[in-house]
Amino acid sequence: MFTGIIERMGIVRKIGAQKNLLVLGIDAGPLAKKIKTGDSVSVSGACLTAVAKKGAVVSFDLMKETIEKTSLRSLEVGGRVNLELALLAGSRLGGHFVTGHVDEVAVIKHIEKQKNWVALRLGVSKANQKYFVPKGSITVDGISLTLGRVGSGFVEVYLIPYTLKVTTLGFKKVGDCVNIETDILAKYLFEKKGYSL
Repeated sequence: MFTGIIERMGIVRKIGAQKNLLVLGIDAGPLAKKIKTGDSVSVSGACLTAVAKKGAVVSFDLMKETIEKTSLRSLEVGGRVNLELALLAGSRLGGHFVTGHVDEVAVIKHIEKQKNWVALRLGVSKANQKYFVPKGSITVDGISLTLGRVGSGFVEVYLIPYTLKVTTLGFKKVGDCVNIETDILAKYLFEKKGYSL
């Protein structure tokens, strides 16, 4: 379980391809000191297990499902990822409950930049549209954000300068893909209770 509050941007240092598996080596900087093998780490919104560590570089295995269902498949050496360690019991919950299970990969459709404010418009599937409500929560590449606008086939999130500085969203362009996790509370409400809009 995570909160969507990014602790550090990591840099992809190596990518090793094996049958049905990718091995990512990510430079986590000083955050690596807190990571042990076996720990769950949110890597741009996908919950991955740390399988090895050498200095500041932490390795993660991406199985076939993760490769097929997340934007991590398009990473290149030198690329940036958002990192967050798993939530500790008793920790402050600054974002919202995030599982690290990606629901879909969305494409950035439009970026509007104004002084100290950026709006990202993301194309989302009809299947997940029911989970998005204005002022509700969404996770974009592991970042807990508030939905500003919800339309047919899209959502918009608004970013402050701090978010642009400390996460990968400051480097994104129109056409780039991002991992989306819908709000787990909305998901259970609609799926278990059968509510509809």
